[in-house]
Amino acid sequence: MSNLNDLTVIIVTFKTKEEILFNCINSIKKEIKIINVENSNDTSHKEKIENKYENVKVILSGKNLGYGAANNLGLKNAKTRYVLISNPDVEYSKDFFDELKFYLNNNINFSVIGPLYKDESTHLSYGNLDGSINKNEFNNLFLKEVGYVVGCSMLLDTKNININFDENFFLYFEEADLCKRISINGGKVFCSSKLFINHLGYKGSISTDPKYEIESEMIRSWHWMWSTFYYHKKHSGYLKAFSLMYGKLVRAFVKMIIFSLFYNKKKQKMYYARLSGLFSSMLGKKSSYRIKSLE
Repeated sequence: MSNLNDLTVIIVTFKTKEEILFNCINSIKKEIKIINVENSNDTSHKEKIENKYENVKVILSGKNLGYGAANNLGLKNAKTRYVLISNPDVEYSKDFFDELKFYLNNNINFSVIGPLYKDESTHLSYGNLDGSINKNEFNNLFLKEVGYVVGCSMLLDTKNININFDENFFLYFEEADLCKRISINGGKVFCSSKLFINHLGYKGSISTDPKYEIESEMIRSWHWMWSTFYYHKKHSGYLKAFSLMYGKLVRAFVKMIIFSLFYNKKKQKMYYARLSGLFSSMLGKKSSYRIKSLE
C-alpha cells in the first residue's frame, strides 16, 4: 500500500475560477484524497466537482470563513495522519508527490514541512519570524528548520500537532501564527529542498476578478494591517505591536489625505482601508471587513 493513502489534501476556495481549481486538482495524483472546502453555499459547485473527480469531497461552509477557519473545517473532516494544506492557485509538478512520500513515514520527526518555489529569487516560501535571514543549511533529509513556511502549500503531520489555525485571523499571518505556536510547543517546522511548487499568487478566489479590483485591493490592505497588529499583539504585547505599527499608521493617514487631494480614488481607498484595518485591530475589534457584494 502506498503511503500516499495516509495523505489528504485540503483546498480552500471562495468562488474560485474553475480553470484555476481544475489545474490544481489535476496536478494531484488521483489516488490521493482531497477535501475542497468551498467558502459559500454553492451547491452547483459541490455537484460539479464531486461528479468530475472521484477522489474529491466538497464541504460547503455556508459562508466565507476565511483561510484559517476553513482549513480547520477541512482538518476536522480529514481522516489521515498527514494533511497537505494547499491554495487552489498552486500547481504541483509530476514528481512532487513521489518526492513527498519520502517524508510520510515514522522515521522523520516533523510538524510542518513547506516546499520551495520554483523561482526563489524574488520571494521565499519560508522565513524567520523575527525577520532575520535564515542561514541554516539543508540536512541529509533535505530539510532545514525555519520560523515559518508560506501557507499556500504546507505538509502537516497531525500526530505532532495539537493546535489549529487561530480563527481570529481572516486573511494573512495565519500560517506564521500557527508555525510560531507549534515551535513554542516543541514542534519542528521545516522547508524541503526536494519539494517544489508553482504558485500563481492571488488567483485563489473570485476577488481577483477585474470588476472587483478596487474592493479586492481594499480587503487585502485592510486585513494586512489588522492581522499584522493582531499577530504582534498576540505574541509580543500591545505596546510592542503599537511601537512596530505606529509609523505605518501615520503613513497611511498622510497618504490617504494626499491621494484624496489628487483625486486618486483607488489609492485613497487603499490607504483608507489600511488605516481602518489598523485602527480596528488596535481597538480590539474583530477581523470583520468583507466584500459586501460577494457575501
